[in-house]
Amino acid sequence: MTRILLSGCNGRLGSNIVDAISANDSIEVAAGVDINTVKRSAFPVYADIAEFGGNVDIVVDASHPSALHGLIKWCIRHNCPLIVVTTGHSEEQLAELASAAEKIPVFRSANMSLGIALISELAKKAAALLGDAYDIEIIEKHHNRKIDAPSGTAIALADAVREALPYTPEYVYERQSVRRPREKKEIGISSVRGGTIVGEHTVLFAGIDEVIELTHSAQSRAVFANGVVKAISFMADKQPGLYNMAQLVETMLA
Repeated sequence: MTRILLSGCNGRLGSNIVDAISANDSIEVAAGVDINTVKRSAFPVYADIAEFGGNVDIVVDASHPSALHGLIKWCIRHNCPLIVVTTGHSEEQLAELASAAEKIPVFRSANMSLGIALISELAKKAAALLGDAYDIEIIEKHHNRKIDAPSGTAIALADAVREALPYTPEYVYERQSVRRPREKKEIGISSVRGGTIVGEHTVLFAGIDEVIELTHSAQSRAVFANGVVKAISFMADKQPGLYNMAQLVETMLA
């Protein structure tokens, strides 16, 4: 049985992760951490991970970027793998995660959906095939409570496309202040916020007389929670290092 500590256990994604784990016989939530310490399940909930005195096999962070430093310190001290499924981290925090990966196994993904992992690979192949003959735009849509924009998934998709292009693109996040035609070496990234949209991402390749779109639409947060469960199993026996969703998918396909 793999025992996890879930940071952000009472949040929207955290609650979905709890539900997904409850349907898995090989994983259990041993404890939770949340600013809202209301106990909604059988496990205890702490306001800070430093208050937890037990042992777990993996820590899963589904909370807020501000909690990352404390989680990293705890995981290094207890030699515990860390799975980070939140977005909106600063460059300094990403560097801290990379440094931590030298000591413990660290899994980080901007999106835990297997579908997004597939779209990312397809977009990379499309970019390699279409090259600089097509303009590339990424459009992401989320609910009106999402704070960061563009989404971490949109950036991750742009990064995947960039790897396959024959040039180094510039990411353009808004065009209202620039009165000029679109440059060829751009990837436009646009954000939409409204209603209760869970998450939708489109990679658009616009060529002469044709448009190709790769779109993923999440209907509920359960798709992300199911990805977290797969990541927990994936990380159970890993050595120190930085792991991601693409590696998980490769393992599943092997």
